[in-house]
Amino acid sequence: MASTARAPARTKKRHPIEKLDAIALLKADHRQVEEWFSQFEKARSASKKQELAATICDALTVHTAIEEEIFYPAFFKATGDKDMHHEAIVEHAGAKRLIADIRTMAASDDYFDARVHVLSEMIKHHVKEEEQPGGMFAEARKSAMDLRALGERLKARKDDLQASAEAA
Repeated sequence: MASTARAPARTKKRHPIEKLDAIALLKADHRQVEEWFSQFEKARSASKKQELAATICDALTVHTAIEEEIFYPAFFKATGDKDMHHEAIVEHAGAKRLIADIRTMAASDDYFDARVHVLSEMIKHHVKEEEQPGGMFAEARKSAMDLRALGERLKARKDDLQASAEAA
């Protein structure tokens, strides 16, 4: 008589990095920054706005760096999509200019809120283009990119950049 007992299911402990491919990591960054922009729009005190703006600028600086250093070159190599790649780089350049301006300002300065709001709108547009059907992330998923290995590289570089920023 055959046994109906099942062998115990094999479970493999997964570290969080193993669960995150490159696109999941980048999307998680997008969601976090969206939340901070939302908090900024609701904030009333200058000190809270200053704190949130600094947090947003720091996060976007790290995010743009890992995309430009790792994700975008891999995307371009895998897809050859020069237009999409170049547009993303140009969008980053515009965001970096606003980030530089915001970093030199106090929340009480004229145009501070306007600059953070415009940065928010730029980032919303950029995120939409990356995440929409037919966008960079969809094209990356269809390509031969190793998104898990890329995710590990992105996470390691992100951790390095954040540690450097905290030490400064």
